[in-house]
Amino acid sequence: MVLAFDSTTEPSPAPAGMVWIQGGRFMMGSDRHYPEEAPAHPVNVDGFWIDETPVTNRQFAAFVEATGHVTMAEKVPDAKNYPGALPEMLRAGSLVFFPPKSVSGPEISQWWTFKFGANWRRPLGGLSDLRGKLDHPVVHVAWADARAYADWAGLDLPTEAEWEFAARGGLEHAEFAWGSELMPQGKMMANTWQGLFPTQSTKQKGHERTTAVRSFPPNGYGLYDMIGNVWEWTSDFWSTRHPEPAAKACCIPTNPLNRDADASFDPNLPEIRIARRVLKGGSHLCAPNYCKRYRPAARHAEAEDTSTSHVGFRCVKRTQEGDIR
Repeated sequence: MVLAFDSTTEPSPAPAGMVWIQGGRFMMGSDRHYPEEAPAHPVNVDGFWIDETPVTNRQFAAFVEATGHVTMAEKVPDAKNYPGALPEMLRAGSLVFFPPKSVSGPEISQWWTFKFGANWRRPLGGLSDLRGKLDHPVVHVAWADARAYADWAGLDLPTEAEWEFAARGGLEHAEFAWGSELMPQGKMMANTWQGLFPTQSTKQKGHERTTAVRSFPPNGYGLYDMIGNVWEWTSDFWSTRHPEPAAKACCIPTNPLNRDADASFDPNLPEIRIARRVLKGGSHLCAPNYCKRYRPAARHAEAEDTSTSHVGFRCVKRTQEGDIR
């Protein structure tokens, strides 16, 4: 399946809050980092519009007010979809990161808690709220919630290739979205973990989690928070590796233009019960000692029904569907 190359100039008028990304050819993935990023391979991408920032709590609230949408984190899970689940766990909630005082081994349950009552309105559960956070990225949104917002806005979720192309900001072979150094001249370029993950954060108190969008410099395309702050949903199903370059040099790996958005299973992994999609960009929890995924090439799998305190999304708008073969 090939996405036709489109080198058209920027259309007008510009959609509010979106940036035009000129179509082009780039090397997607990396052969120098995590195995799921390999192999690096050439991909052609048509021009498209993309949100300047992740969707914020303010924007998501407007969507909910207009539609009455109820997120997955706000719904009681259906027992038939979770065979073997303990009855007491079948309650509305979401995964929240809480830093432990100490850790023993790599088990992530030491810092991730399924918090009853946690959702986009109450990011930490309990009595937490969005005061002072309306311009932070919305979190605790499952893939279907992101998809519903995009549909309401007349937009789409980006493919993995579109997302990565935009995140690179025009830098051809740079490791990071801003260049070759994580902290050029000691400057933090994105909201990533500072200190020793997961026990020690050296950030200023009150800034350990998400930050307001535009708090860090934009990339070369004028896009904010493509790296760090929150992971972002894409439309692509997860694959453990990219396709080999020799097979199809210009292919977008999976799910081009979201044609299979209504699929009930992952065509790459039909044996799994809940499909997984590709997350991109890393989050405020990515750290040099634990998760070096604060790079455009980095990718991560997430089950469609999962929501967490560090995953959000942004949208794209295409001028044409392109030629799918």
